[in-house]
Amino acid sequence: MKQYKVVKKSIPVEAYQTKKPLDIKTLEGTMHADAGDWIITGVEGEQWPVKKEIFEKTYRIISEKQ
Repeated sequence: MKQYKVVKKSIPVEAYQTKKPLDIKTLEGTMHADAGDWIITGVEGEQWPVKKEIFEKTYRIISEKQ
């Protein structure tokens, strides 16, 4: 699974695009991610899912994590 560095509001965070549905424990509770959604990991390790369409409008991939 490829992971990417992405930018939102000039704060680099890590993200990957899930290939299967899954549930993510977030600060707001458990959220569901569908295949194709992006899972973002924030600067303090918190995670949240972002729908593919929203990701494409609000994030920009700046590099692929090695």
